[in-house]
Amino acid sequence: MTGRKDEISLRTPLCDLLGCEVPILLAGMGGVSHWELASAVANAGGYGMLGMVREAPGLIAEEVTAMRQATDRPFAVNLIPAATEPGLLDAQIACCLDLGVTAFSFFWDVLPDVVARVKHAGCLVLHQVGTLEAARLAEEAGADVIIAQGVEAGGHVHGRSPAFRLAGQILAQTELPVVVSGGITTGEGLAAALTIGASGVHCGTAFLATEESFAHPYHKSRIVAATGDDTVLTDVFVLNWPKGAAVRVITNSVTEVLAGRYLGHDPDSLPREAIAWDGDQPRLRFSTDSPLRTTTGDLEAMALYAGQGAGAIGDVPPAAARLADMIAQARHSLEGTA
Repeated sequence: MTGRKDEISLRTPLCDLLGCEVPILLAGMGGVSHWELASAVANAGGYGMLGMVREAPGLIAEEVTAMRQATDRPFAVNLIPAATEPGLLDAQIACCLDLGVTAFSFFWDVLPDVVARVKHAGCLVLHQVGTLEAARLAEEAGADVIIAQGVEAGGHVHGRSPAFRLAGQILAQTELPVVVSGGITTGEGLAAALTIGASGVHCGTAFLATEESFAHPYHKSRIVAATGDDTVLTDVFVLNWPKGAAVRVITNSVTEVLAGRYLGHDPDSLPREAIAWDGDQPRLRFSTDSPLRTTTGDLEAMALYAGQGAGAIGDVPPAAARLADMIAQARHSLEGTA
């Protein structure tokens, strides 16, 4: 990022690759990272991602069109092949390619044929992984950027290693840009990532609690009130995802009755009970759906995603203000080590 000559630059080669000014990437949170949030992050100098997991091609087209009207900055579309019916995934990718989308973000299992398809179309691929082996597979498949997700992350968590430990292991085996993800909500986290040789950070919780986020105000308020110790890793919110897929959420009435038995739940044994609605779409207890602006019903019992960095979040500002604070904090932290 340009600035005074005495300012410490946060720009890394990743910024040139992605077309952003600072290496702060918005996580492509399903339901939450819509065009308002993604464009706000992009216009403020970060990198925006549209969270389009399991969304219909029609909605993807609307979101991409609105994104382009709101910003001329590059962005990615986030899809999750392992959690998407193959026919829908095929239609999603075809829609994105028809629209001229130039970058994709993928998560969970590495599917080489999916990566190859979008690479053949000339697109960039950012792949989020939770293990060293998945990072190797993503690189072999043709990924351009590896996002190392740690167990501290909110939402779906692929691995069980701390973010910086995993990022260090991946950095030792690849020349690709490595981005740290998980529990990072301040500029100190960005400074720490750059110090170990990572190319940037990938943030969800920090931007979920912003004005432009499509999350319900109740969800945002719970993040503001939470500490990292108020989150748990559980697979009880698993309906519409593969068995065993764990998520980090703020504790609520659903997790409290588990009495510490957070993992090992079989989705086939969980009841299908509608507790909330988005229009005419029911939202089930134990599903992975989180409360959005449009959701009504028992919001408290839904999956309230948050990472362990939630304790550093004390307000719900515009996304540009959150990003500016992170930039200032990172520079201050790096000045202290220069």
